[in-house]
Amino acid sequence: MEPHPAFSLPLAQTRALSRRDALRAGLSAAAVSTSAAGVPIRAAEIASPAEPARRADPRRASPKRYDFRKSINLWAFPYPQRMTLAECMQLAKDAGFDGIELNYDLENDLSPKATTADLVAIRRLADRIGIEISGLCSFLFWPYPLSSNDVAKRNRGLELAGMIGAAAHEMGVENVLIVPGAVHIPWRDDHEPVPNDVCAARAKEAVGKLALQAEARGITLNIENIFFNGFLMTPQEMVDFVDSFGSERVNVHFDTGNIAMFQFPEHWIPILGKRIRNVHFKEYTKKGTDYSLETFRPLLDGTTDWPAVVETLDATGYRGFVTFEYFHPWRHYPEALIYQTSDALDRILGRMA
Repeated sequence: MEPHPAFSLPLAQTRALSRRDALRAGLSAAAVSTSAAGVPIRAAEIASPAEPARRADPRRASPKRYDFRKSINLWAFPYPQRMTLAECMQLAKDAGFDGIELNYDLENDLSPKATTADLVAIRRLADRIGIEISGLCSFLFWPYPLSSNDVAKRNRGLELAGMIGAAAHEMGVENVLIVPGAVHIPWRDDHEPVPNDVCAARAKEAVGKLALQAEARGITLNIENIFFNGFLMTPQEMVDFVDSFGSERVNVHFDTGNIAMFQFPEHWIPILGKRIRNVHFKEYTKKGTDYSLETFRPLLDGTTDWPAVVETLDATGYRGFVTFEYFHPWRHYPEALIYQTSDALDRILGRMA
């Protein structure tokens, strides 16, 4: 009897053929196998190296794509100590963000010292880099609360809020975040607690004045929810406050983390509805015991139900920016936080390739 032709092949080729045949036979025989997670996987779903799998996997990212625009707040960068504004904008663009939220302060590029020419130059810088300015916000509402018992602080806060609005107008930026008042500011020892009714009255008076300016400037004042300050603690209170002005220029800047200590952002969103004009994605963990600004975390390192948040936000018809807000640039290799955040947002929003 003559040997089978395969036996006439060199040994190395025979082994290679055997391996290929075994693999091919194994794949065809395995009509259904099981992954380590216990999920059935059909042979047809096992992709070759040349044809990577494209099936949505909820363990990897949202299987649904959401049409929100990715943004990041400047506080996540080591600015101005280690990076210039131009470097921050370019890094955000390179990391895949659509926008960047800028912060108005007393000393940085965006401050009372900035001239109209300076402000226009910042906008042109963003345009040249190819990144939008998603809005303006500021920590100045804390040293100068619009509801302070100190008249001088209250007046200075109103003046600074007006300057922020004017800067937004000069830069062609629509969204301005407003903190309307504070009953309490736990991280400051120079704030005297304000009775709730007094706080509400002063806040309404201040925002009413700012709303008239906003109407003239064509900008939008977005009221932020903050559990730390003891004011506007429920979505119903926020709705009543915003609606009381009867102005399309007064809306809501919703922050997912700012009510997460005791409440849930996915519960607020349907109630606020169309009033939401800008959004902070801030991660929070209910497992911790730190009730200061230190409690906020990088995205996905917390207890926020992000699938529920984006689904309820999408249901309102919102299509604007979702901005990561974080107050601690990383000491070493700070670019890592920016890229990690962009990746996390891609997964939350279903943008993974």
